[in-house]
Amino acid sequence: MKAAEIRKRFLQYFEKHGHTVVHSSPLVPKDDPSLLFTNAGMVQFKKVFLGQEKRPYSRATTTQKCLRVGGKHNDLENVGRTARHHTFFEMLGNFSFGDYFKAEAIKFAWTLLTEDLGLDKSRLYITIYRDDDEAFDLWQKVAGVEPSRIYRLGEKDNFWSMGDTGPCGPCSEIHIDQGADMACGPNCGIGACDCDRFLEIWNLVFMQYDQTEDGKRVPLPRPSIDTGMGLERIAAVLQGVRSNYESDLFTPIIDFACKKAGLEYHADKDADTALQVIADHSRAAAFLITDQILPSNEGRGYVLRRLIRRASRFGRLIGLTDPFLHETVGKVIDEMGEAFPELTAGRDFLLKVVREEEERFSHTLDKGLALLEEEMAVLRKAGTPAISGELAFRLYDTYGFPLDIVNDVAEKQGFSVDEAGFRACMKQQKERAKKAWKGSGEKDVASLFQTLLEAGTKNRFVGYETLEAESPVVAVLDTEGRSVPRLIQGQGGFLVTESTPFYGESGGQLGDTGQALTLTGAADVLDTLKPSPELTALKVFVSEGELLPGQEAKLAVDAESRAATARNHTCTHLLHAALHEVLGPHAKQSGSLVGPDRLRFDFTHIAAMTPEEIAAVEDFVNRAILDDRPVSTRVMSQKAAAAKGATALFGEKYGDEVRVVEVPGVSMELCGGTHMSATGQAGSFVILSESGVAAGIRRIEAATGLNALAHFQAHKQEVLKAASLLKAKPEQLAEKIKALQGQVKDAQKEMERLQAKMASGAGRDLMDDVREVNGVKVLALKSEIGNVKALREQMDALRSKLPSGIVCLAAAEGGKATVILSVSKDLHGRFTAPALIKEVAAEVGGSGGGRPDMAQAGGTDPSGLDRALAKLLELVAAG
Repeated sequence: MKAAEIRKRFLQYFEKHGHTVVHSSPLVPKDDPSLLFTNAGMVQFKKVFLGQEKRPYSRATTTQKCLRVGGKHNDLENVGRTARHHTFFEMLGNFSFGDYFKAEAIKFAWTLLTEDLGLDKSRLYITIYRDDDEAFDLWQKVAGVEPSRIYRLGEKDNFWSMGDTGPCGPCSEIHIDQGADMACGPNCGIGACDCDRFLEIWNLVFMQYDQTEDGKRVPLPRPSIDTGMGLERIAAVLQGVRSNYESDLFTPIIDFACKKAGLEYHADKDADTALQVIADHSRAAAFLITDQILPSNEGRGYVLRRLIRRASRFGRLIGLTDPFLHETVGKVIDEMGEAFPELTAGRDFLLKVVREEEERFSHTLDKGLALLEEEMAVLRKAGTPAISGELAFRLYDTYGFPLDIVNDVAEKQGFSVDEAGFRACMKQQKERAKKAWKGSGEKDVASLFQTLLEAGTKNRFVGYETLEAESPVVAVLDTEGRSVPRLIQGQGGFLVTESTPFYGESGGQLGDTGQALTLTGAADVLDTLKPSPELTALKVFVSEGELLPGQEAKLAVDAESRAATARNHTCTHLLHAALHEVLGPHAKQSGSLVGPDRLRFDFTHIAAMTPEEIAAVEDFVNRAILDDRPVSTRVMSQKAAAAKGATALFGEKYGDEVRVVEVPGVSMELCGGTHMSATGQAGSFVILSESGVAAGIRRIEAATGLNALAHFQAHKQEVLKAASLLKAKPEQLAEKIKALQGQVKDAQKEMERLQAKMASGAGRDLMDDVREVNGVKVLALKSEIGNVKALREQMDALRSKLPSGIVCLAAAEGGKATVILSVSKDLHGRFTAPALIKEVAAEVGGSGGGRPDMAQAGGTDPSGLDRALAKLLELVAAG
């Protein structure tokens, strides 16, 4: 049974039993700051388990994209070396949110495995949490499993938690006996070893608790079910192979890599490891980039960079020295594009990112090898037999060198490597990374309104139709989210009304501001929050009197602010369309901020935009504004919206019913924000800046309406000021500035000429400072000339007067030190300029190099110039 069929059967089985099929969430958790990546099927349902979010279904099933490369779940070093470990994998799961519990979960799992998928019951074993007597009884009663085949294990094996905090509970695991030939020894058994004979294939988590930061386990409001079965494992089992890598999820990629490298799979153990790493990392890279992660030196981007470089390195071990990973990633798209169409849609951009990173790594790898060779030459000269752990780690961290490559190169040249020092550096880096990790950075306002959410409190948003409304106050909260009997003048807090015209911050749009009035008081609405899709809360400051629950409140949104925000929001849709038109379909939105003053739009694109591209985008948006196209909004099913071609934004959660915002012929997106009724209301659009915010992520800041007009007027005033200062017309500014630049350049050349002339003249007097050291004439002195070009000309003048000898000039300028050193050819048997300057420059905190007869160095410590000259004399005396 092929993996695609298993995936299909799994989802259909649970759909038949009342589960809603939910599409996989992205690998980047949208609103969970505790996670670097989605590492389990339940991540997208975490708030549902906590009672902070309601869904229109109480049963769900998914095939979830997962990545485990950090934190509690870190399988990276085992990938390719074992039959089961992967970075990227698919987790098949079924979930109950307070609907069914243990008995039904056990029945569903057992029936699916033994009847629909046809596994032999006699090969299946069960493990349960040691104290879970209920599960022990149910496995016998519901599934007919004999007590002798049920094993009680401890917390490490059978109590599941997603991380240090969050939903958790006891679990039951289903294991399959793969045969005695897979045993690790005579003591092999469930709970006794980790070999592959008794392979865990499915984990049923009975979600009963929420683990808090202090380690306490608080009962969840509704006991729930979270299950997970790795598609890779069950595919290997059903296909009768002993390794996940031999299943059809991996063999097409491995076969392709074998052909590329001219190898045969299973002919060599080390080559097999390399092939398996390449296959695994190709899959991970494809899905990470598709989910808008791009290579960088920090956070998630660093993980992707490390995976690409690790795969490239293993490729080199089997002879793939040219870029190849983009081709194996292309094979992943071919194999998995049907199940995950987003892979196919972003194919060109995806392959370009991988290829560029491969080429970048090849360059840095060559630099790392050169650095290692250079260091070994120094160590050899000093008689030091070991490469330091610090250097080995620097090579690993900066150039992607693993320790085994350093060991291999070192061993061939007679060096050892300080592996203990390397591990100490690695440990320090991990500790630094742990302290620096601040999570996804998403603002989680749900925790402020936990009590209201658990009580099922909802209100209705009427702000699409009106900016003013009257509604009863259903809750008054203090700034910590605690329910209070009143808020009095001078106090801040939160107000929840039965219905509200205020738009709560969501989808990148800032919350509305305005006023709230009751019979007893008045408050400024400073912000509007949206802790859940069905609950909006007003952040207020009481300006007079008091606000009480149960009162009727008059609510008024700031109309001017809302209109300005609407202009900016509609223009983000136009901007998104423009970027697709000018840069290509890979330029997808990765974040936005829409307020009354400006708009900010983040999108995926590798290079900085050119001035011509920026102008083309501005032109596209302004043409759409001048066309005064209507902006329509409709509510329809998500399936119908997808069929019409509406763009769904990355990482956003959508219900069964969605709101579609369309500018005919230009843009159609799923969006819950507020918009203009026609594009002409924006007035105009101008890009204020375009910059990079992360690797492969660009940011545009722009203005519309009166804000755009203010920008144009400010620029006009600056141009007029500059024209006045230069006594020119505005249209003559460029020509005038160009002429001034020419004058400055001529003046600079004249200054350098005069400095050189002074230096040459001074050289005639400096020959008096020549001394003889160890039979060598040496002129070592500090120069008053800081300009490097003039210093070189001074050196040329001095060398012409000292045919045999060593000349060293040292100078300081701008807080930096410069050293130039010359050695005449007749002395090269004893001294060379690069060898001398390396040690001389160390005294000024720098390094340098050059030809045997001439070398130059720079340093950051000008106070060491005298020490540097003294060092030269010392070296000549010793040589």
